[in-house]
Amino acid sequence: MCGRFAFYSPSEATAALFGVSASMEVQPRYNIAPTQYIAAIRDGSDGRELAMLRWGLVPSWAKDPSIGNRMINARAETVAEKPSYRAAFRHRRCIVLADGFYEWRRESDAKAPYFISLASGEPFALAGLWENWNDKSSGEALQTTTLITTAANAFMQPLHHRMPLILQPDAATEWLAGSANLLEQAADQTPALQAWPVDRRVNNARNEGEELIDAAGDIIQ
Repeated sequence: MCGRFAFYSPSEATAALFGVSASMEVQPRYNIAPTQYIAAIRDGSDGRELAMLRWGLVPSWAKDPSIGNRMINARAETVAEKPSYRAAFRHRRCIVLADGFYEWRRESDAKAPYFISLASGEPFALAGLWENWNDKSSGEALQTTTLITTAANAFMQPLHHRMPLILQPDAATEWLAGSANLLEQAADQTPALQAWPVDRRVNNARNEGEELIDAAGDIIQ
């Protein structure tokens, strides 16, 4: 799964990499957690746009938005058929901007956090879906998102059996256009990764700051 990630590259430059002239500046974040708002690119009426979406998808038919707290990830193997995701899979795709994500590996009697990024150090996109939800009683409107996960590739398997679907610019275009091929070929198309252990302070979502991604051990490549 993917339950925590970071996005700290200049948002305008990163958005431009994926075909968007950013109309907002996104503050650097090093410990993004579920229910928080995250930077995503989607197709709008006037082309691609940068939007802030709450992490944790709330289906349009949901009675209570708290369901989104449990829907931060959608499995690539079942996303096309699951009632909670299938409409968004067909009509409301997005890509979420990131520089890296965290995963926890059991070591001795505890789980140690690791930060995973591209070996190149460049920002990338995570495949996602977004959805509209409206509270019929109050009129409250909410736009939410979920991240697509797939089986871990050879690099990630020692850390976790799942990983987010990572997209570079050409694959991001294919994803937004509605391709389903990426779900089947995700492991083969993942660019080279690197990982390193980080301080356990990242375990607390209230902690924030560049020091959270500092290496606390050897870099794995």
